[in-house]
Amino acid sequence: MSSERPPGVFPPKPDAVRELFQTSPAIIGAVHLPALPGSPHYRGRSLDDISRFAVEEATAYCANGCHGVVVENHWDIPFLKPGEHGYETAAAMAVVTARVREAVDGAVGVSVLSNAAECSIASAWAAGSGFVRVNQWANAYVANEGIIEGQAAHATRYRHRIGAEGVRVFADVHVKHGSHAIVADRTLADQTEDAEFFDADVLIATGSRTGDPASRGEIEGVTAHTRLPVVIGSGVNADNVGDLLPACDGAIVASSLKDNGRWWGRVAPERVRALARAAQSAGVDAG
Repeated sequence: MSSERPPGVFPPKPDAVRELFQTSPAIIGAVHLPALPGSPHYRGRSLDDISRFAVEEATAYCANGCHGVVVENHWDIPFLKPGEHGYETAAAMAVVTARVREAVDGAVGVSVLSNAAECSIASAWAAGSGFVRVNQWANAYVANEGIIEGQAAHATRYRHRIGAEGVRVFADVHVKHGSHAIVADRTLADQTEDAEFFDADVLIATGSRTGDPASRGEIEGVTAHTRLPVVIGSGVNADNVGDLLPACDGAIVASSLKDNGRWWGRVAPERVRALARAAQSAGVDAG
C-alpha cells in the first residue's frame, strides 16, 4: 500500500475497526432516526420515544449479527450544510446515542447529515460514542445541499479542542450523493491519499447513492492506496457480501436489512441473520 503521509511525521495509526469492534471485517448497521426537533418533519415526538425506536433498531441489528451501529438523523430532510445545524440537533443526537450505547453490545457511532463533522463529534463525545461518519472530509463536491467543502481542517481542530481525540473519523472517499466535477482531475488514488493525509481514521468506499453498492474495483482501488482500514458505505446485501467483505475491513449496511428494502423501513431481524450467515460462509465472523 502507498501513502503520501511522510514516514516518521505521521506514524501508522492503530486499526480503528479492530479497536472499536474487536473484529475485522465488521458489519455495522445504520439506525435511521425519525425527524428530530428543529427539522421540517418533526411533529413533537418525545426524545424518550425516539430513543425507544433507536434502541429497537439497534438491538435488531446487534442481536442478529452486526458488530455495532451508527446512529443517523436521516429523517431531518432536506439536509443542512455543515455549520448550520442547531444546538438542538447535537443535543438530541447525544441523548439518543447514549441510550443506544447503554442498550446494545458493540460499538456505536454518530452521523449527523449532511456532513456535519463538528456536530457529529460533539454528539459522539457527549454520548461516549467511539466514531463518526463524515461524507465530505477532503476536497469539495456539488451535492444536493449545494457546494460542500471538506471538513477535516475545522473538525480535527474542534475534536482536539474538546479533548475528543478518542472519537474516530470514518471518512468517505469519492463521495456518494454528489457530482465530482470539481475534483474530476483527481484520481481515486489521489482522493484516497487526500483523505488519509487529512487525518481520517477509516476510509469508506461507496456507491453513487444510498443503497447502491460500491464495486469490487472501487474497493480495491481505495485499499491499494492507504494504510488505513477501509469499509464499504452502501449497497451490501446477502447476495454480494461474500464477494465484497473479504476485500476490505467492514461494511455499513441498512437498506438491504430493512423490511421493505429501503432506508425508511424497519430493521428485519431475519434479513440481518441472512446477511450474517452469508458473511460467515465467506469466512467472516458474525456478532
